[in-house]
Amino acid sequence: MSTLSGKVALVTGASKGIGRAVAERLAADGARVGVHYHRSEAEAKEVVGAIEAAGGQAFPLQAELGVAGDAAALWSEFTRHADGVDILVNNAGAGLLAPIGAIKEDDFDRLLAVNVKSPLFVIQEGLDKLRDGGRIINVSSATTRIAMPNVLAYSMTKGAVNTLTLTLAEALAPRGITVNAIAPGIIATDFNPWLAHPQMRAAAESWSAFGRTGTPADVAGLAGFLASDAASWVSGQVIDVSGASSLGNGPTPKS
Repeated sequence: MSTLSGKVALVTGASKGIGRAVAERLAADGARVGVHYHRSEAEAKEVVGAIEAAGGQAFPLQAELGVAGDAAALWSEFTRHADGVDILVNNAGAGLLAPIGAIKEDDFDRLLAVNVKSPLFVIQEGLDKLRDGGRIINVSSATTRIAMPNVLAYSMTKGAVNTLTLTLAEALAPRGITVNAIAPGIIATDFNPWLAHPQMRAAAESWSAFGRTGTPADVAGLAGFLASDAASWVSGQVIDVSGASSLGNGPTPKS
C-alpha cells in the first residue's frame, strides 16, 4: 500500500517549481492532491493531468493569496472537492531581489502578505478541516541561516515562517499534528531565473558541498518523508535541504 493512501493533501503554489514537484511526490505516494494556483491555470491543469496519467488523483483549485479574504476563498474552493485535509503544504511565496537601500515599502508589504500573513491565516482557516494526526509543511529558505544581503527582505519573511513553524508545533501537538518547515537552497526553477547565466550558475553550484544546484525533486523527497507516518515523531523543525550549501570553509553567497 502507498504510504499516503487515503490521505488528502493541499499544496499551495503547485503549478510549477517546488510546489509541482511536491504535489507529484505526494500523489505518487498515494495522496489525493489539491493543486493550488493563482494565475497559472493551464500549468495547474497540466500538473493534474500528469498526476492522473501516472495513476494518481488530483484536482486544481484557484485562489489569489496575499489579499484580504484569501484564506476563506482558498478553503471554500477546496471544500468543493474534499471534506477534509490531512497534509497542508504552504509553498506559495513571493520573492524580492534588492539590497537594503533598494527595498520599497510597497514591495515589502507584498512579501509580508504572501509569505507570512497568508500561511498564518490559511492554517487558521483550515484548522477545522485538518484532521487529527495531520501534517503541516511550510516552505522556508536556507537564507535564514546564510547571509545573502540581496534577498534581505525575503529572508526576513522566511524567518517569520520558521517561528510560525516552531510555535504551531507546540500548539497543535495535542491533536497529533506535526508542523515542520523545509529550507531549500538554490533550486533550479523559474524562481531563480538568474541561473540561466553561466557564471552565476557556476557560483551557485560552488556554494553546495555537492557542486550542483538543487532540483525540485530534491525538495519533494523531504516533503514526502515529513508527510508520512515515518515522520510522526518529528515536529517543530526547520530542515535544511540546500545540498549542504555554505558549510565549513565554503564561500558565503552575496546575491
